[in-house]
Amino acid sequence: MTRPPRDTASRSTRLLAAGGVIAAGVLVLAGCASPGASGDSSEGPSIVATTTQVGDFTRELAGSSADVTQLLSPGQGAHGFDPSAGQLLALASADALVVNGGGLESWLDDAIAASGFSGVLIDASEGIELYGTGDHGDEAAGEAGHDGHASDAHAPDAAAEATDDHAGHDHGDGNPHIWTDPALAERMVENIAHGLAEVPGVDADEIEANESDYTAELHALDEWVTENVATVPVEHRLLVTNHDAFTYFVDAYDVTFIGSIIPSFDDNAEPSAAEIDDLVAKIRDTGVRAVFSEASISPKAAETIAAESGATVYSGDDALYGDSLGPAGTEGETYLGSQVHNARLILESWGVEPSALPAALQG
Repeated sequence: MTRPPRDTASRSTRLLAAGGVIAAGVLVLAGCASPGASGDSSEGPSIVATTTQVGDFTRELAGSSADVTQLLSPGQGAHGFDPSAGQLLALASADALVVNGGGLESWLDDAIAASGFSGVLIDASEGIELYGTGDHGDEAAGEAGHDGHASDAHAPDAAAEATDDHAGHDHGDGNPHIWTDPALAERMVENIAHGLAEVPGVDADEIEANESDYTAELHALDEWVTENVATVPVEHRLLVTNHDAFTYFVDAYDVTFIGSIIPSFDDNAEPSAAEIDDLVAKIRDTGVRAVFSEASISPKAAETIAAESGATVYSGDDALYGDSLGPAGTEGETYLGSQVHNARLILESWGVEPSALPAALQG
């Protein structure tokens, strides 16, 4: 069944209508709260994060120095998200907003306008060149290659600065799934940390200490994946996923991307019959053994393609965490857990038993 097109005009109307509710709600809060209150029970500043990934990064960094509210729920993709009136109210009173950026949150400008948010905007993608933008071709993950740490090609010219100017945060039509490369996740964390440190009321020393600890874990993750992938001959590193969300992972670890069921990095897109037939043919021709579904996307198309091509489908608990982290109690509850889960399953599909996790990731 073809999904009907999203009515973006109606979504904007809903957000603007919700804005009237927000304005009334803010007036009520203003009458009840003491000057400078953030709307939270805590004395710390109020931080809103959009996606599950940047929400996890922000909580790791903020620690006890701020209250973090996450807009998207586990298992919820960002492409077609519509914030509720309650979420817009949280945004209205927030001291800072942390976004993935790169064009992932297409609804963000409407949400900011509807809520009247006037705090600090922190773009985690600042300074990271995206696939599909500019003249960079295959250089998205750095000209120096991927050697287990973030290269200078990933780094911003300057650290992300806190700003009240909410324009220009959208990088256009590039692939925004930058977190799938742990080295780029390090750059996202650096951007968030630098932005949070400028928010009034945040303990900058705690942010710096948390950044150091968490970056060490991300570095250990990157090294572990690199070492395990290196045991697989390059010609056997083949990957088929549910949608085109793993471009940066593929580039980082020299994997050949055979194709995706949804031929887009927007998980709301639909494959045509011809595109499905073409992918089945590619799977058969290349000898791909596995088709990976994703936890936030229906596995039906993946199961159909796997059945037609003779590949094994990875779905359910064995689906990859792409656009979203998983609920509490799952392997994908955190960013680190989701990436270990993904790498382990991909390696196992290539016939490799991954090595033990480094001590930094066993806590």
